[in-house]
Amino acid sequence: MTKATSAGREPTVPGSWDRPGQSSAPEQLDAPETPRQLLRESWPDADGAEPADRLATDDPPPRWSRADLQQRLERLPAGHPSSPEWSEPEAELTNQSTDTQGSDQPDADRYDEPDAPKRDYWSEVPRFLQAAADHQGRWPNERTTMVVDRSHDPPGSWRGNGNQYLNPEHHLRAKDEIIRIQQAEKMISNDMEQAACETACGGWLEGFDHRLKGENRLKEKVAEKLEHEPGKAISAAMHQISDAIRYTFCIELTRYSDGYLDVKSRLEQREYQMIYCRNHWPDDLGYKGINTRWVTPEGQRFEIQFHTAQSFHAKQQATHWSYERLRNPLTTDAERMELRSYQREVCSWITVPGDVTTIANHPPKGSA
Repeated sequence: MTKATSAGREPTVPGSWDRPGQSSAPEQLDAPETPRQLLRESWPDADGAEPADRLATDDPPPRWSRADLQQRLERLPAGHPSSPEWSEPEAELTNQSTDTQGSDQPDADRYDEPDAPKRDYWSEVPRFLQAAADHQGRWPNERTTMVVDRSHDPPGSWRGNGNQYLNPEHHLRAKDEIIRIQQAEKMISNDMEQAACETACGGWLEGFDHRLKGENRLKEKVAEKLEHEPGKAISAAMHQISDAIRYTFCIELTRYSDGYLDVKSRLEQREYQMIYCRNHWPDDLGYKGINTRWVTPEGQRFEIQFHTAQSFHAKQQATHWSYERLRNPLTTDAERMELRSYQREVCSWITVPGDVTTIANHPPKGSA
């Protein structure tokens, strides 16, 4: 039984290439529909039977009916484009080309590749340490060590490795001043630890065990001052050493400026006076941090440096050795140039805290 139409003719499949009485060219009446699209539609016969019910009967389905079309499709070989078993080659090609796309392309064009590791200060540390080792291999320490003759020095005198000299009287007074500094340090250190505990900006003390400058280094500095001012009193010379007692606050990167101001406020509440501040972050290519100098109500000077974790590591681990070589009078000009270039490279990788440029120098730069 055929499906009735208003003209009493058999239905046609729009766009079919083998419609009765038509040429082999497809007829483009409407948007073309493929046989698979037609199968997905629900076409009940006039009596309401679904195509599956019609296929179960013994009578062959009417030509060009839905059931007839389905049977014809099922008899097609699997590779035929109209077969239900067929998978669209264009889709497969697209998938294959997606899977293989970029195999011959640069890594930047391959979205399935992991991103390149982010480079920052910490990722560069092994390179810095290797550069330090290479440098020291080319300029060994023994080449920068002065030959010092102490055989004719009187008893009680002192001579440093850089040939700085203190006669017995000056040496005795220098030792007394060092004892006085060590006693003053105890009270200052107690206040520093309290400030570190009280701050709410993520600050902590680093290198606390090295808060006292070494005795020999203090004697070197006093001897150098006396060399330029022979009549200077030992107590006055020692008083001018601002970092005989020194501390380092490390502060979280995102809270660095607030942390600096918080510690400063807490020390001022304890009647410590800041007499010097140098903000090295904006314009110093070879060192990053803030260096400050303070004085107690009793007149004892001390130093505080403010760092981030990166800048402290750079100062203490990556560039300390180069700093020591730079201050050695035996270091050659060629080595100095290489050392300064190395320090600038290290500092170029240190992340600068936000708003740090708002921290002013004290006294202001350029003031009398």
